[in-house]
Amino acid sequence: MNKKTMLHLIAALLIGFGLRFVHSLEPLWWLAWFLPGLLLALALRSGEWAARGYVVLAAAIGVTVNVPFFLKVMPLVPVIIVMALQTLLWLVIIVSARRIVLTFRSGWTVLALPVIGVAADTLLAHLTPDGNWGSLAYTQAEVLPVAQFASLSGVGGVLFLLLWVNSAIALLILGAWQWSGGRVAISAVGIALACAGVFGVARLNSADSTAGYSGKSVTYGIVSIDDFARVDSGLSRSIWQQYRLEVASLAAAGARIILLPEKINQMPSASAELLKVELAAMARDNRVWLVAGLGVDTATGRRNEAWWFSPDGTLVTNYLKHFMAPPEREFVSGSEYPVNRIEGVNHAVAICKDMHFASLGREFGARDAAVMLVPAWDFHDDAWMAANMTKMRGVENGYAVVRSSRDGLLSLTDAWGRVLAVKASAPMPGASLLATVNVGPRVPTIYTKMGDTLGWFCVAGFSLLIPWSFLRRRRGAAAKEAVAV
Repeated sequence: MNKKTMLHLIAALLIGFGLRFVHSLEPLWWLAWFLPGLLLALALRSGEWAARGYVVLAAAIGVTVNVPFFLKVMPLVPVIIVMALQTLLWLVIIVSARRIVLTFRSGWTVLALPVIGVAADTLLAHLTPDGNWGSLAYTQAEVLPVAQFASLSGVGGVLFLLLWVNSAIALLILGAWQWSGGRVAISAVGIALACAGVFGVARLNSADSTAGYSGKSVTYGIVSIDDFARVDSGLSRSIWQQYRLEVASLAAAGARIILLPEKINQMPSASAELLKVELAAMARDNRVWLVAGLGVDTATGRRNEAWWFSPDGTLVTNYLKHFMAPPEREFVSGSEYPVNRIEGVNHAVAICKDMHFASLGREFGARDAAVMLVPAWDFHDDAWMAANMTKMRGVENGYAVVRSSRDGLLSLTDAWGRVLAVKASAPMPGASLLATVNVGPRVPTIYTKMGDTLGWFCVAGFSLLIPWSFLRRRRGAAAKEAVAV
């Protein structure tokens, strides 16, 4: 092994180690701004097959950081398949970008990595059962000036900006400023980043003066008990008694809307009907809007539901979860987007994983939901990731998010992704949170109107760039052969 190969191998190992902190369930956001660029630079400076090997090595080291978490939610064989597919995704993105850059050797190829990356992310979001879970865009959820870009073009826009900067780093390392249009293309990245930062800061600064958010004050109560209330068990009775006490306490403290977590019980239909009567009485006795998540076994299949009661005890909404987590793939899925007006403000409900999908979040935005009530059940390790993916739906569509999670976080975030209140969930006797915030109409966003337009443009661009690069190389090879003859 020569010195160059040894150095490249060490670089791949170091990049892979760094990617573990990018793929982590609690990522280091700043690493995402240059590590993919370094990996692309390594691929650009290596031979074709060597580049593939280095990418696979680095990606495999990075994605396996979540193996312990995945083993909690699925068997070993599916975990191995998921790791292989995530590694393959990195390989396709980096190697495809490498091909385009080296084929055309022009400044505009700085767009190759973001176009391909966003195209892949968009296809995952729309075509797979887990969407774009783990997208690099979510690493920026707590970098609020950057996160505001999602209000324009969704998380795809955040990812495009992120990968555009990474691509510029790779081309700078390669010396691409000497290519045709190189200086202009790389300078454009810096200007775009500056503009995005100015937009983000300006949007955040306008938050407090936005119409509606200086008006109506609403008090929310959030309750969660990590323990699963198995039907007809002593623990189940204790859990429900604790929920009754917490609801009464929060109502006495001024809560008007109280949110319980997802799937507190999994029960047969007959037991569910009896529990509905009890929860209706709980809402009526405390004069509150009450949302609770329950699992129900029916003759037509298992269902993950959210029951929403008005202060007079009426069941106003029985929401059925749309997107299922790996342990509940056999559950029946829903298709409705209910919105209820409470004290002049549109409130809507969705369950846990539903809010990981931008398409569902946008549907509620289109219905002018101003506050999303989200009962959830996480897996403890993914508490940060789940809460931040959910709050990004709020940034995309201009609504607040109230979330109650078992084995996760109780949180309230506003339409700009700012955390207004947060608390970790706990086993019996559980955890509760009381928060009074100003709410008003949904804050209009371009993303709600335009959706994943950027993402689909990137899909179209990718579908054209790859065939074009093969054709260009074939023509180049033919020209060389003609000259030789």
